[in-house]
Amino acid sequence: MIKKVLEKFAVQPVTMNKVEDSFSSTVFKCALHTGEVVYVKIPYTKLKYQRELDAYKMLAGKVPIPQMLGYWSGDRECPGAFLLSELKGMTLTTDVSPEVAFQVGSLHAQMHEVCPPDDQETISIENEFPNWLNFIQSKFLDFAVDVKEIVDDDLYAKSMEKFTELKQQLPTPAGPSFVHMDFRPGNIIVDGEKISGIIDFESVRFGSINIDFTKLYRDFLSFDADLYHAYQAGYRNIKPLLDLEKVLPFYQFLDAFNSIGWCKRRGVEKNAAFLNENLAILKRIVN
Repeated sequence: MIKKVLEKFAVQPVTMNKVEDSFSSTVFKCALHTGEVVYVKIPYTKLKYQRELDAYKMLAGKVPIPQMLGYWSGDRECPGAFLLSELKGMTLTTDVSPEVAFQVGSLHAQMHEVCPPDDQETISIENEFPNWLNFIQSKFLDFAVDVKEIVDDDLYAKSMEKFTELKQQLPTPAGPSFVHMDFRPGNIIVDGEKISGIIDFESVRFGSINIDFTKLYRDFLSFDADLYHAYQAGYRNIKPLLDLEKVLPFYQFLDAFNSIGWCKRRGVEKNAAFLNENLAILKRIVN
């Protein structure tokens, strides 16, 4: 399949390496004879391809993202593919300055400023906001089928009770806004003291921004109070920030629970470390 995609884009790489930490697409890093580096991305499904295509078109000029150099709608064997420019730098880590965290906050808020288009039917990015809590509950119940198979009965029962308890404590959903749904350090590229941009849009929705802080808090903001405060200041520099203490408990629970279900679907042994991490989070929340 990759050979066919390279032919479609007329790309002849000098070297090509598969990006191993891409979980929802197949991605190849290609070095060209010009010295330029480009990425070829093949989403897992046609819907993910279409969402990402719409997201690139919608976000261009509004938030820093890779340049879409080309796209192909695919065929019976391939759901579609993208040719993308390289964002200079490395993925975000906790070993950065508060200035970088400030920029992450500003970037996040800029993305949340993007609203559904007037003609929603022209795009494949679903607007889940009008029925947001029903959307969240349907995702939870969908993953519950998988979770039930790999956790003990007591933890599962407590989880079902905790979902109802925390859901009742939620404030009114804020939105509708463009939400990444996977806004985490692995999808944020940093070059020195500057944010290069954000990547990976196959899971995006229009919905409540309440959900979109969870993974960043889990993997970045929770480790350093100075970074957390700088991020908040950066976000508020663009738009008001909701009270995260009121939404994080529910969405942290939801993320841990759904991630366990995701591990079951994608392979328990292959994703053992991620599974154990989320099991620990879930047990801490429900007990």
